Amino acid sequence: MKKVSESTVGRLSLYLRLLNELSLEGVQTLSSEELARRCGTSAAQVRKDLSFFGTFGKRGKGYGVPELIAALRSIMGLERRWKVALVGAGKIGVALLGYKDFRNQGFDIAAVFDADPRKVGQRFGPGIPVRPDSELEAALQTEGIDIAIVAVPVEAAQTVVDRVIRSGIRAILNFAPTKLTVPEGIALKNVNMAVELEGLSYALANDPCRSRSVREAAARSFTSPRNGTYRSEY
Repeated sequence: MKKVSESTVGRLSLYLRLLNELSLEGVQTLSSEELARRCGTSAAQVRKDLSFFGTFGKRGKGYGVPELIAALRSIMGLERRWKVALVGAGKIGVALLGYKDFRNQGFDIAAVFDADPRKVGQRFGPGIPVRPDSELEAALQTEGIDIAIVAVPVEAAQTVVDRVIRSGIRAILNFAPTKLTVPEGIALKNVNMAVELEGLSYALANDPCRSRSVREAAARSFTSPRNGTYRSEY
């Protein structure tokens, strides 16, 4: 199989989510054009993404929604359930514990760890007790954990990731806003919400339509100086 890019994998996940929604609505078949339109890409891109993994659909009839869902779940490794350990029971960690879609998609948070003794024993989300950080390695090595989510402060992130890797974990989702170093063969995904917001900021700042409307609004907001003051409409 050819090497598949992260962007392709991301689109496969998007296709699967949309297909699941359509299945709940009773849709049985879907063309590549319609799938592309709903996902904000092109039909050619849809066909190219799927072609990495085989031949799907029938010319003139489109894709069978149940069949494509099954195929994508197999491709994405979602035919089984995955055990997840969460390291860090701070605000982000607690929010992740309450995210029900993890379980719906086959990801079970089975263990939670934190270095703060005040949090040990507390239960969040589905009622999983927070365990002391000192138990991390033993639990990862003996409890069949597949994936680790790291939601710790920046200064602790690399150390925690190193410990997780030494314990045999090969897949890590990192929420600490810092660049981490991992050995070859380790799957590391970074979620940096500040970077995502900066991307949105760039999009807004470079939107010609918005820039024009902002300038026009600014022009309307101020009148000529009267008695040394300016009047704003906002």
